[in-house]
Amino acid sequence: MSIFSMFNNDLGVDLGTSNVLIYADGKGLVVREPAVVALDRNTGKILQVGAAARNMLGRTPGNVVAMKPLREGIISDHEMTVRMLQEMFKTATQASVFTPKPRVVISVPSGVTEVEERSVINAAIEAGARRVFLIEEPLAAALGANLDIKGATGHMVVDIGGGTTDIAVLSMNGVAVSSSLKIAGDYIDELIARYVRRQHGVVIGQVTAESIKIQIGQVFPRDEELTMNVKGRDAKTGMPKEVTLSSTEIYEVLRRPARLIADEVVSVLEQTSPELVADISEHGITLTGGCSQIWGMAEMIMERTGIATVLADDPDCCTAYGCGKSLAWINNMQEGPINIARKRMMKAR
Repeated sequence: MSIFSMFNNDLGVDLGTSNVLIYADGKGLVVREPAVVALDRNTGKILQVGAAARNMLGRTPGNVVAMKPLREGIISDHEMTVRMLQEMFKTATQASVFTPKPRVVISVPSGVTEVEERSVINAAIEAGARRVFLIEEPLAAALGANLDIKGATGHMVVDIGGGTTDIAVLSMNGVAVSSSLKIAGDYIDELIARYVRRQHGVVIGQVTAESIKIQIGQVFPRDEELTMNVKGRDAKTGMPKEVTLSSTEIYEVLRRPARLIADEVVSVLEQTSPELVADISEHGITLTGGCSQIWGMAEMIMERTGIATVLADDPDCCTAYGCGKSLAWINNMQEGPINIARKRMMKAR
């Protein structure tokens, strides 16, 4: 081991729409924060990043804005993403005279374009990274879920995050077939908020909608019905109003997006070679990502595909752990864009 490796601070970054998780080489997960930034409009100063900023969503005065700089798995506000990553990189690394800027492995959705890849790379460089390497989210998720993807045996991962759902068949440390949907956690939160306003006349915020999804959301019928009291603003009077929601009515809201995810899983299987499909039917489908924890997701996909489906251990962190594992072969990784979209076009020809 060289003396320089003692000061190495390579990072694996799960740059998610809802949360950013950072894995430091040799230390494990060191950052796990919501992807939210609070900014003072008058001075341009960053007030808070992460959980503290998330608590400000919908609660800030006129001169303060709390925002998510990523949307549907890609960067929507470049400057805010850079400033958010700067703060998180400071937390993740212990800078000193001897410590070089970190090399960073960042996960990107499998549906990302080359322009979007370059946007991620530029943001990380501006935030303080020395070199940037990209890895597809489902590949990182599979590594984090401890799937053995080194051999020719096929495995399927369905990674349901905040901005995108990534579905991939993996074999020999690569992605054989993949697909990416813009149907995921944030989209589901919007559907819930829209339903509560339309059906009950109550306006709720994104944080409340997410809480409803987590506490009483379901995508498969269950015997026990759950209820939840929700407070919001009356759409007509503007006054506070409280309503009681049931898991059955939320199920009616979530059925369609869940079905679209299941249909896309079937579509990916239809594009997969018979040998790999046989492997998947034997080993099952693995679910990762925060939104995969909605009650009944595994059962719904199992019913639709006829293939055993299981939820990975610690599904929220699988992609970050996978990025961390990939640091072991960072010297052999391709730097810069990996041209996922171009590779997919070439395969289709």
